Amino acid sequence: MIDKKKLFLIIAIPISFTILVFFVIFNYIKSEKALRQMPIIITESERRIYSPPIPEKLEFCGERVPLEDFDVRERIDREFLVNTYWHSATLLYLKRANRWFSTIEKILKKNKIPDDFKYMSVAESGIINSVSPDGATGFWQLMEPAAKKYGLEINKEIDERYNIEKSTQAACDYLKEAFSKFGNWTLVAASYNMGIDGIEKQIERQKTKNYYNMFLNEETYRFIFRIVTLKEIFQDPNKYGFYFTDYDLYPKIETYNVKVNYTINDFADFAKQYRINYKILKIFNPWLRESYLKNKTRKTYLIKIPKSGEITLPDEKLKN
Repeated sequence: MIDKKKLFLIIAIPISFTILVFFVIFNYIKSEKALRQMPIIITESERRIYSPPIPEKLEFCGERVPLEDFDVRERIDREFLVNTYWHSATLLYLKRANRWFSTIEKILKKNKIPDDFKYMSVAESGIINSVSPDGATGFWQLMEPAAKKYGLEINKEIDERYNIEKSTQAACDYLKEAFSKFGNWTLVAASYNMGIDGIEKQIERQKTKNYYNMFLNEETYRFIFRIVTLKEIFQDPNKYGFYFTDYDLYPKIETYNVKVNYTINDFADFAKQYRINYKILKIFNPWLRESYLKNKTRKTYLIKIPKSGEITLPDEKLKN
């Protein structure tokens, strides 16, 4: 007969060993995962440039990207290289998106436009109110005739292409019109760059309705691939070498609307009434293009004012 002490040792030793092994493995996996999430700091002499990984499957608005086509794969590879290694630009896109994507997403959803189109605003403008050499303006790079067609006001005092809500709605109106003609979102996105008429001409000329089978100008060629690449990087930034904390991202600043249906002679004086300055008024309302608003028709406009406590203004007098 085995006495109780020996029996205890026979049972306890294997159990203790198993627990110890499990503990070691668990801590190893935990430390490896932590190391993978940490940015790798290297010197110039140690720098190595790697080709960024291309996922086995990619899609835009639920429509598959045919990576088996060598031309498609090489074009997507180019965009991964450019957007992965143009670090400053892509990191700025990621920071800005934290402030603006929630606004864009709501309007896309309201219009039943696929959420992937928010990345088109990144491809178009880098999510800033930029102006192209051709005059395309705002987050969605709308030309004046198209903007007016979809209901935006543009004159000396007002340019609603700079209004994120109204310009996003105008972009949605275009996308819905294009989808009614083409029936797939990839061609819709391509037409945003090339125009509905331009894509229709290429469909007739090349006898195909598949974007990936078309021979197009370089800008439109790159457009879809850039959007798809940005989507992938935004969804898994660490995979492509982008590391940041929530603190690094640009915060969304809450505002309230002031209804204006009258003349404003001086926006600097108007701003002071709401305890802000001219600069802040213009930052939150870039669609106001002058220092005044005549508003002869007494149209009602909504002017955004940051809520109390959302921003801090420097003292008027600089201090040491």
